Amino acid sequence: MKVPSPGESITEVEIATWLVKDGDYVEKDQAIAEVDSDKATLELPAEASGIITLKAEEGDAVAVGEVVCLIDTSAAKPEGTAATEAPKAEEKKEAPKATQAPQAETYASGTASPAAKKILEEKNIDAASIQGTGKDGRVTKEDAIKAVPSMGTPTGGSRGAERKKMSMLRRKVAERLVEAKNTTAMLTTFNEVNLTEVNKLRSEYKEIFKDKHGVSLGFMSFFTKAVTRALELFPDVNSMIDGQEQIKYDFADISIAVSGPKGLMVPVVRNAELLSFRGVEAEIKRLATRARDGQITVDEMTGGTFTITNGGVFGSMLSTPIINPPQSGILGMHNIIERPIAVNGQVVIAPMMYIALSYDHRIIDGRESVGFLVAVKEALENPMELLLNNDPKKAFEL
Repeated sequence: MKVPSPGESITEVEIATWLVKDGDYVEKDQAIAEVDSDKATLELPAEASGIITLKAEEGDAVAVGEVVCLIDTSAAKPEGTAATEAPKAEEKKEAPKATQAPQAETYASGTASPAAKKILEEKNIDAASIQGTGKDGRVTKEDAIKAVPSMGTPTGGSRGAERKKMSMLRRKVAERLVEAKNTTAMLTTFNEVNLTEVNKLRSEYKEIFKDKHGVSLGFMSFFTKAVTRALELFPDVNSMIDGQEQIKYDFADISIAVSGPKGLMVPVVRNAELLSFRGVEAEIKRLATRARDGQITVDEMTGGTFTITNGGVFGSMLSTPIINPPQSGILGMHNIIERPIAVNGQVVIAPMMYIALSYDHRIIDGRESVGFLVAVKEALENPMELLLNNDPKKAFEL
C-alpha cells in the first residue's frame, strides 16, 4: 500500500499511530493507521484483506506515494483460535527470564552504589543511615539525592520529565503562528459587548428552536451573523494580501477555531452570509463533531476568509488572537461576566464580554478595524433589529 494524497499541496505525512500489528490479518477498508498531515489527522484504510507487514514506524515521515505496508492477499483468514497463540508465544519468550540464575554479586543492605557513594561522601552522610530501595537494599543514586538536604526545598516528590515528538499537525500550527507574527503587521483592537438582548432571545426561543431544528441556539450563530454583517460594511477586513495585490471577497467563508483531540482545528463554514441561524448552528455542530472524531478533511479546513475563535469556553477573559494566514483578521470571543455598567445614567448589572480583533495593519487601517468591531458590537447589542429584522420567528425559522 502506498500513501494516498490527503489533499493539494501536501507532499508527506507522518505515521501517528499504527492501529494493527505486524503480522495481523486485516480486512479490506479496515482502519490500519492514523496519519498526520500538516492540516489534519486522517485514517488510512486497508486496500485489501490479508496478512499485513509494516514498512514504516510510528513517527516516520513518509512521502505521498511511498509504500508503508504490504498486504499478502493470498493468506487465508486465521481461525478464531489464532488470536490466542501470540500470547502463548510471548509467554515462552519470557520463560527463560524466570529461570535465570541470580547474579553472583550481591549487595548488603545499606551499601551504596558508586554514584550514590560519591554524592553521600560530598555531603558527609553515612550510607548505613539510608533505607536503600535498590536490589537487596542497595542505596541507589536516587536514594542519595533524596537524602541530601536542599536548603528548605521539599524533597521526595517526582521530578520526572517526558520528551515527546510533536505531531505534524502541531508542528505546522506552530510554524504558521510564528509565520503570522513575523510576516504581518499585526495589531489588536478591543471592545466590550452587552449581551443582555442576545440572552433574552436565547432564553425565549432556545427550547422551541432545538425542538424544531435538533440543534441548540448558541452564541456562535449570533456572532457569526454579526461578523458577516460587519464584513459587508468593511470589506477590507474580508481580504488578504497576495504578493503586491490585495484580494477582496464578496463572500464570507468563516473559519471557526475548535479544539480537537489532535490539537487546534479550524474548519470553515462556507458562505456563512447566506446561512440562517439554523444553518450556521447545524454546520458548526457538524464540523465540530467531525473534528472531535478525527474525521475532518483538508478541504473542510481550507480557504476561509475570516476566523472566529472562542477562548471564553475555557474561561479566558481577554486575549490577543493571532491571525490565521493568509487571512487578515480574526475575532476573539471571551467569557461572559456579569458586572456593573452605566446604562442611561444608572448602574446596572449586565452580562458583558470583551471582544478582540487582531488584523493585518498593512491593508486594514484603524478606521476599518475599529469600525468593524463597533459594527459587531452594535449587532449583538441590538440583534432584534440588525440581525433578525424584527421578526425572530422568521429568522429562527419557527
